[in-house]
Amino acid sequence: MAVTANSIITPQTPRAAAVNLPSGATNATYTTSPANTVLLATAGANGGRLTKLQAIPCATVGTQNQVQMFRDGGTAGVSKYFADSAAMATYTMAQSTEAPITDFGYSDDNPLILQPNERVYVAQGQSVSINVVAEWADY
Repeated sequence: MAVTANSIITPQTPRAAAVNLPSGATNATYTTSPANTVLLATAGANGGRLTKLQAIPCATVGTQNQVQMFRDGGTAGVSKYFADSAAMATYTMAQSTEAPITDFGYSDDNPLILQPNERVYVAQGQSVSINVVAEWADY
């Protein structure tokens, strides 16, 4: 995309994605080669602006669960860098309760800026099925 000096560049294409982190697929490795990561989002050719990253349990969470976010830093998934985490509280799944959402805190006022074609991966520390949702816009 051609840009003009001193002009504001705003996100052009809204995006959203959801993935499931299945029970049994856990990660306890914080090197650039973590285990059991799942690709959640890929920024466009001009980069992106992530404004929502949330997780919700699909089953009982017996112990506090670390939900992890990794960024590839433009390496096309060759290296994944541990970049953020949020603690999912213990919770007993029941039809009479509201499943708690674990929010990473990104928003329009506090976005995560993604470089061109950067990928965002997610993983978890415990063995429970959870869904992770992202919203972003490509420049």
